Amino acid sequence: MKNSFYLLNSSLLLILSFFPSIEGVAQNKRPNILVIMGDDISRNSMGVYGSKYIKTPNFDRIANEGVLFTNAYVCNPKCSPSRACFLTGRYSWQLEEAANHIPVIPPKWKFYPKLLEESGYTIGYTGKGWGPGVYYGEHNPAGWEYNEISLVPPYKGMSKKDYASNFEAFLTKRDSEKPFCFWFGTHEAHRKYEKDSYKKENKDLNKVTVQAFFPDNELVRGDLADYGVEVEYHDLQIGLALASLEKRGLLDNTIIIATSDQGMPFPYVKGQIYDEDFHEAFVVRWGDKIIPGRVVTDFINFPDVAPTLMEAAGLKPDNQMTGKSFLDALVSEKSGRIDAKRSYSLIGKERHDNGTTDGDLIAVSYPVRAIRTDKYLYSHNYKPNRWPVGDPEFNYNNCDDSPTKNYLTGLKEGDKDYNYFKLSFGKRPADELFDLEKDPDCVNNIASDPQYASLIKELKTKMEKDLRKQKDPRVLGKGDVFDYYPQIREEKIKKLYKDKYYSMFDKFFEKFGKKTVPIPSGFVEKDGEN
Repeated sequence: MKNSFYLLNSSLLLILSFFPSIEGVAQNKRPNILVIMGDDISRNSMGVYGSKYIKTPNFDRIANEGVLFTNAYVCNPKCSPSRACFLTGRYSWQLEEAANHIPVIPPKWKFYPKLLEESGYTIGYTGKGWGPGVYYGEHNPAGWEYNEISLVPPYKGMSKKDYASNFEAFLTKRDSEKPFCFWFGTHEAHRKYEKDSYKKENKDLNKVTVQAFFPDNELVRGDLADYGVEVEYHDLQIGLALASLEKRGLLDNTIIIATSDQGMPFPYVKGQIYDEDFHEAFVVRWGDKIIPGRVVTDFINFPDVAPTLMEAAGLKPDNQMTGKSFLDALVSEKSGRIDAKRSYSLIGKERHDNGTTDGDLIAVSYPVRAIRTDKYLYSHNYKPNRWPVGDPEFNYNNCDDSPTKNYLTGLKEGDKDYNYFKLSFGKRPADELFDLEKDPDCVNNIASDPQYASLIKELKTKMEKDLRKQKDPRVLGKGDVFDYYPQIREEKIKKLYKDKYYSMFDKFFEKFGKKTVPIPSGFVEKDGEN
């Protein structure tokens, strides 16, 4: 990272490591918990997962000193629902309106930080916790807020929040006799980026890896390189957080989880049910409780995290949690597949961003459910008549603005790269199947090939059997409820839809007959950054 900021923070890392502390000796034997949550960072952007052009030494350190999961998945790849699954231990389709992006999260759901606080933990968060959306209670579902300290970031578009200093403030203020649970959520690599920041970092575009779903040109490579600068800034913050723990002697009694809520904010990735968006980087360090350098291939989902942390803290997972603890895989002496039953994951989506219509309905979802195995990804699009990334009329609003998006949406039929536009923004068939061993970027849909008909039937049967057990409204024929749950940015909806606008709150109450979506009086959105 450029200029004196990078030099200052690199020096701080070195200085902190020389300050011994005995604070950790008196620490409660229950483990501390530190969750480091990136925003819109792909798995293959991290060094230990094979990145060649982005350097992530601090993330890699956690993997090398702990365990690396090769099959970790978010349940619903968009900020609000992804984080809700992580915090509640429930699958997205079990969260009612919180399955959608930017919701009012129902007050009945319990969050593991609050449950840990009630058992004696001190909790807090910096940066981005759960959001965007509206929640009930005194504090964000991730904990009490520590965002008072700011800085001047090295590039435009990066957050002004000083994550490391705010974490330091939490560690200083807390009761050292209690264990802590802290959420360290950076806003990077969320858009927007300072264009051509990679040039100031002297990045070589020839070293950038371009996925098969993008045209390989200088504009796309530059956009990917700018994204890489943001990921490296996120990694720098990880190093500062680790140094804060080390100087206090807290490092080895802290469970450290580093991951991201979804993949990079690019077309065909963010908000889409393809492997790069929901297949996440996930590493865990826990002192001598974990044999360093292990690699685990068990399939784990974000809903599995909350019960795992509850169990690690000596508590029973709450009855609301439907995920399954993977504590056994964390502390096992083995690598590879620890639990043979963990051989697949379920993923889905409902409404993400606004900009999709269906007849007279506005702000509808593009509902998908999918099953991911070691070899295959099968997904079923329940409403293939709808535009999967939002209507063209609304500029494909479920894809963040970017140079790459602008390039693709500016193409016309007959242009040499027009197929990339259709891949990212065109309508899709009801069924999609990808052989991930041959096609890791998911660009060759083989669902229409007759030789895979029996496989599709098998995968769909397995997926729907599990979803029925989990009482997924979409599979039970009641999925339209997700289209009627209000999205709380009412003024933005009015501006977007204009003459098509109607009150989503009124429509919901009219459709379902009673106010089943409770709205806090005088509510304001408490984390407006997507």
